[in-house]
Amino acid sequence: MKLAMIGFGQAGGKIVDKFLEYDERTGSGIVRSAVAVNTAKADLLGLERVPEDNRVLIGQARVKGHGVGADNELGAEIAEEDIDEIQGAIDNIPVHEVDAFLIVAGLGGGTGSGGSPVLAKHLKRIYTEPVYGLGVLPGGDEGGIYTLNAARSFQTFVREVDNLLVFDNDAWRKSGESVQGGYDEINDEIVKRFGILFGAGEVEQGGAVAESVVDSSEIINTLAGGGVSTVGYAAEEVEPEQGGGGLLSRFKGDDSDDGMDTANTTNRITSLVRKAALGRLTLPCEIDGAERALLVLSGPPKHLNRKGIERGRKWLEEQTGSMEVRGGDYPVPESGYVASVILLSGVHNVPRIKELQQVAIEAQDNIDEIRQESKANLEELVEDDDDELDPLF
Repeated sequence: MKLAMIGFGQAGGKIVDKFLEYDERTGSGIVRSAVAVNTAKADLLGLERVPEDNRVLIGQARVKGHGVGADNELGAEIAEEDIDEIQGAIDNIPVHEVDAFLIVAGLGGGTGSGGSPVLAKHLKRIYTEPVYGLGVLPGGDEGGIYTLNAARSFQTFVREVDNLLVFDNDAWRKSGESVQGGYDEINDEIVKRFGILFGAGEVEQGGAVAESVVDSSEIINTLAGGGVSTVGYAAEEVEPEQGGGGLLSRFKGDDSDDGMDTANTTNRITSLVRKAALGRLTLPCEIDGAERALLVLSGPPKHLNRKGIERGRKWLEEQTGSMEVRGGDYPVPESGYVASVILLSGVHNVPRIKELQQVAIEAQDNIDEIRQESKANLEELVEDDDDELDPLF
């Protein structure tokens, strides 16, 4: 799948930078074009791979390149005012060569959480290609204002895109980990999962051909109903092929010396599918009730088989209750792993989102209360006494 990626805000820019690094390393060619948009000049200068011509600094007249300070209403206003500057960079994208737009943003800050829904609305008005969002939720320990920003941005963003893929930092941060170290690791996890998903179906001339091809139309159809999506991932290391004998599915840890028969391979693939669906999702949720799903098995061709993929797809149908479950393989001859990636689209039972909305409502009430109290305290501090002072003006 060929994507035009737009990183909005600090987190969004860093993740798009990581996608470009993933493309270089794997040769997957997912990112057809990359743009980074920010109100903070320092964040744009810190990027390594987004071309300099495609780094757009907005809001200079209002915030002088210093960012919006977690004020996402200001972030949204600036995006509206400077939409033509952003469009100027998007005009350089060869849109006829892309399958979709992907706007990537952290939803807790000010620039990305405020500006990304504005950009999504603008792109959908102009282009016929799908516009997806990849939104990153802040950790619960990041503070009330970030939770409030995320809840408001999420509610708006999901309405403006064709589908919102979500990654929840809360589910991925390790206790005791430094914030910077934690985010670097989280960004790697994001790119690994979505990289395999969007990379599926890419076949170079003379390359390995999938038994059951997953191409961009399958991903687009899975995301087509809108709503919220989450991605699951599981992988097992495989031993290199030995002696050129073409042993089928030699998973590391297998005790037999003769390789594995097709039935055993099928069971291993089904097991990987279960692990991906029931393990840690990018947005933890109950998979029952997901409206659509897509299963991609990736790895060396000899470690994949159609029967295992078909059985995994059937199991996913039973678990989700959806009749729209697509599946296929993505052969990567040099890979040392067999990986299963599952896209669940149109998920409903998401405790984290409900909790986020509840905490945000409390935070909003609390912020209003603090503002009123602050005003009253100031009035009390400078109230006129009997010897009334004349103000300067």
